[in-house]
Amino acid sequence: MQWFSEFGLTEIVLIISFLLLYGLYIVRSYGLAKQLQTHARRVWIKFILRAVYFSLFIVALLGPSFGELIRKEVKSVGKDIYIAVDLSLSMNATDIQPSRLSKVKFELKRLVDNLTNDRIGLIIFSSEAFIQCPLTYDKGAIYTWIESLKTSLLPTSGTDFAQPLAMAHRKLTDTTEVQKKMPQSKMLILISDGEDFGDETQQMVKKFEQDEIRIFTVGVGTKEGGKIPFRDNSFKRDVSGREVITQLNSESLQSIADQTGGRYFEINANTVETNRLIETINQIEGELMDKKQLDVTTNNYFYFLFVAILLLVADILFTVNILRI
Repeated sequence: MQWFSEFGLTEIVLIISFLLLYGLYIVRSYGLAKQLQTHARRVWIKFILRAVYFSLFIVALLGPSFGELIRKEVKSVGKDIYIAVDLSLSMNATDIQPSRLSKVKFELKRLVDNLTNDRIGLIIFSSEAFIQCPLTYDKGAIYTWIESLKTSLLPTSGTDFAQPLAMAHRKLTDTTEVQKKMPQSKMLILISDGEDFGDETQQMVKKFEQDEIRIFTVGVGTKEGGKIPFRDNSFKRDVSGREVITQLNSESLQSIADQTGGRYFEINANTVETNRLIETINQIEGELMDKKQLDVTTNNYFYFLFVAILLLVADILFTVNILRI
């Protein structure tokens, strides 16, 4: 016999509670019988009946499976998704509290948590790009890498979208790593404030367009912009000594998404469109990742549940005088 659930804490708590409560009931019945100078041996009749159907309820809860084995095919369908996160200094701006990057990290965890059955990889970039985490099903590893994100991980000489686009395209089209025929099951999520100082971005976007790989972009920041915290509790300044105000450039991100058939989403001080992003990605058809043949038996909990209910009804309908005078 196989079991759908393992015998655990829930069942232990239920059994201990039943025994304690019924033990108190038995003690009380014998105490009352002593006062009335009679006996309460019949209390054990009800105890045995109730212990039987209580045990049957526990067995039904565990989900016993027995009988003829049935061979079932289990398929795993999902997508390959790279997430590219901008770690340039402008992501430290505080126009979104507590900062753009802190908000991104929080929303990334929600995003990853809702992308079931998908392989996810993480790319970090500023003027250069690096694979922080290759495609994996291990969400625990991805959460760890997300938590470690900070702008000091990369050079601070500006932002170049072409670098993460080139890296993601190479990985998503590498047949040694991704054995796929359906381009719609591969995608890139590009997260940035939109400030792009690269010269080859459009060339890379065209490659995604040609290979039918969508890019979903997420703009982080506000149109009003914010100052960038820098050393010694000060703010970043330009060459003329004025404090730099970094603003969200949604147009560049919108253009990238539109050219590749993706969509643009935004995270600002008043709007967080992570849920819309999750819904959009989950609506996209995935591809068969794995297929297994498993031998399974039917969960026959209802037999035990039916008998337990019959005994419970009998307990309610037929009374037994506990105290006999």
